Amino acid sequence: MEEEIKAKFNESGFTIDEAGEEEILHKCLTFCINYKLGPSDLVSSWEVYYLNRQLNESTVQNAEMDGFLLHLQNEVKEAVIKEEPNLHVYSSKDVEMILNNEDEYSKEDDIGTPTQRSNLSPEQSDPMHQTSGKAYYSSGKASTLITPFGQRTEKFVVRFSINQQLGGENGKMEHDIESSEDDFIKKVQPHKRCSLAINGTKPEPGCRFMYDRTEDRFNALENRIKRHESALVASGLYEEPVDPTLASQKSIFSVGMICCDGEGHLNDKSVLLQSSVEHSSGQCVRLDLQKLSQFSIFPGQIVGVEGNNPSGHCLIASKIIESVPLNALADVVSPPAKKQALEQETISTDPASSTQELSVIIAAGPFTTTDNLFFEPLTELLAYARRKMPQLLVLLGPFVDSEHPEVSRGSINMTYDDIFHQEILGKLQDYVEYLGDSARVVLVPSIRDANHDFVFPQPGFDISPLGLKHQITSLTNPGIFEANEVKVGCCTVDILKQLSGEEMSRNPKDGIPSDRMSRLAYHILSQRSFYPLYPPAEGIPLDLSLAPEALHFSLVPDVLILPSDMKYFIKVVPLGGKIGEPQAKCICINPGRLAKGEGGGTFVELNYEGTPDRASASIIGI
Repeated sequence: MEEEIKAKFNESGFTIDEAGEEEILHKCLTFCINYKLGPSDLVSSWEVYYLNRQLNESTVQNAEMDGFLLHLQNEVKEAVIKEEPNLHVYSSKDVEMILNNEDEYSKEDDIGTPTQRSNLSPEQSDPMHQTSGKAYYSSGKASTLITPFGQRTEKFVVRFSINQQLGGENGKMEHDIESSEDDFIKKVQPHKRCSLAINGTKPEPGCRFMYDRTEDRFNALENRIKRHESALVASGLYEEPVDPTLASQKSIFSVGMICCDGEGHLNDKSVLLQSSVEHSSGQCVRLDLQKLSQFSIFPGQIVGVEGNNPSGHCLIASKIIESVPLNALADVVSPPAKKQALEQETISTDPASSTQELSVIIAAGPFTTTDNLFFEPLTELLAYARRKMPQLLVLLGPFVDSEHPEVSRGSINMTYDDIFHQEILGKLQDYVEYLGDSARVVLVPSIRDANHDFVFPQPGFDISPLGLKHQITSLTNPGIFEANEVKVGCCTVDILKQLSGEEMSRNPKDGIPSDRMSRLAYHILSQRSFYPLYPPAEGIPLDLSLAPEALHFSLVPDVLILPSDMKYFIKVVPLGGKIGEPQAKCICINPGRLAKGEGGGTFVELNYEGTPDRASASIIGI
């Protein structure tokens, strides 16, 4: 039968490594016997494994046999679970786990006493620290069947930190410092439940979308311009705006939206300013920026412009006002979003929560590596959170990533909803049940979630059947919530990456170049919009008929979470502070992706204490 297996491999275009041919064929024969496969079935399974792992060579290597065995076990397990969902399939992994723990238990005189369980380390007593037999067991012994994620050498490395109080220097291993008393845990007691309130709940789950009209888009853009006009005038720093298309020798002040004259990116010759219907009937005028030594603009940005228009065809700008003053009435046009309290009392009577103290762990998807759907990074993150016991865990999509190779190919035998409920909600349910009522989780969907509505703004997940709504909360995308009076804004659309591709900026020749990441985050805050870019980037299902107010925020949040494929960062971004206006600061965070390819990514651990300047945060590699 070994010769038949070899022939089937050759027929499918694969060659077997000559150095290990005998051992490879022997293993393949064992696989056929154990899993009742014929040679053709075995080779078909190898082709799927070959494509999933994206192997470069068509040579069957002995080093891939362990991974191939894991692939076969997973196929068989999925087939059995599909037929009988409530049946647990015992495998060699279960046996190995028992054998690995046998010596540990034999040392105990009385196995089941609570005292002996309490003497175990967090890793040993924590079943979630296991990676489902795919990497390491709680005993600390390595499994013989490991994935590339399980082979990583650096775990919980601090990559970057601000106001360092989470221990260690950059790059220090987390497990080297976790034995000492942690200031992070000491400052905010984990058993104190944080208050939580959602600012705005639209769009709601089950809403109809893809019905937006040109009129809806026009009204949304017009309202943005009028809102900025009203805010700038209300600040008392600027006069009433006028029509920028009219010829005028004297200096004028106008408000409008930056547009691009034609397709492609902005350049010196293609910048237009579109004013409101009230002032210019929505007409555009070319904007000359030659006199400005410094600016940063992008399509869709609402700006105030001081300058003159001698000919009526070109507005020569002498000053650009990019930000709405903080002391302005930003909600002149639209009322503030309704706040939904998730507590009977939103503000706790506990004095600790009235001082804006909050401990939070933040992570953004994907939550599984591209070579499998085991969700190992999520399992490791939850094990870490169980040890640290933050008041709040914020997870941002995608959860079931539509760009995952197996999902995009449609090679899985489960529905996307089943994957979400089993691998995401099931693990989170175990997490909150373990920590008790003090644990809170906030979920934010993504337009990349295969199990959710492909629209932006996006409704939250419908997780009401779980019965844990008081502990696991689903937010809209984008959305704002308050935890212990700390205002947190979230948006899972990669607006930072999209803005970086459309922005046009100029720095003074003799000046210091500005920090680009801070500048991109500043655009979000200064525009008071989670998605100020217009037209939207390709592939963004922007529907302005649903809830255009969901994209707008009137008050600057204390924390702004903007997951992006760009490099992770934590920035304290100042806003305002010019003569005659107050200043505010916001912690802007890109936590990176928890999983990157076949390896691990990063997440953020934040300890907020009263103000952004006093907050401590670390970016940690999983």
